[in-house]
Amino acid sequence: MDQKRVALYARVSTRDKGQDTENQLAQLREFCRRQEWTITHEYVDHVSGKRGDNRPEFQQMLADAAQRKFDLVLFWALDRLSREGVVATLNYLTRLSSSGVGWKSFTEQYLDSCGIFRDAVLAILAAVANQERVRLSERTIAGLEVARKAGRVGGRPRAIFSRDKVARLRAEGRSLGQIAKVVGISKSAVARALKETQ
Repeated sequence: MDQKRVALYARVSTRDKGQDTENQLAQLREFCRRQEWTITHEYVDHVSGKRGDNRPEFQQMLADAAQRKFDLVLFWALDRLSREGVVATLNYLTRLSSSGVGWKSFTEQYLDSCGIFRDAVLAILAAVANQERVRLSERTIAGLEVARKAGRVGGRPRAIFSRDKVARLRAEGRSLGQIAKVVGISKSAVARALKETQ
């Protein structure tokens, strides 16, 4: 059998009543034993899977994958790896593949970067991710259109202040920070105003 170095990733949310990562890990360990794979790392998070940046073990797993500390990441199911949506999930899988690390779902046999359905699964995920991006873009455009019709313009409202006053204060030798305090605007707005009056 193919001798692989495997990292296990398990996650339960604090909201998952009665669930325990040990249930996932026990079956993942047994699967590796039967395959004669060597488990080199076990990464366990007890947080929601809706954000990757608040899962320290998940982030460590990605960092270790980039250093090729293992050949494959084995997880219980795709929703244990990520619940951030198709786009983010596809990005994680692609990131692992780009690092030369494979991935496999224990309960979803078709989710296997080493399996015969790999390219088909990635193509489907990419298509769904693209649709997700299109829908988000359409919702954003629709929201901006509704706001425009209601008389609201997107972005931050421009500050109203006297550019002449800004120029006068600068001529008096005041710093950008001092002018910003006096006029009640940001230093970057002061810099822009000075550029516009030149």
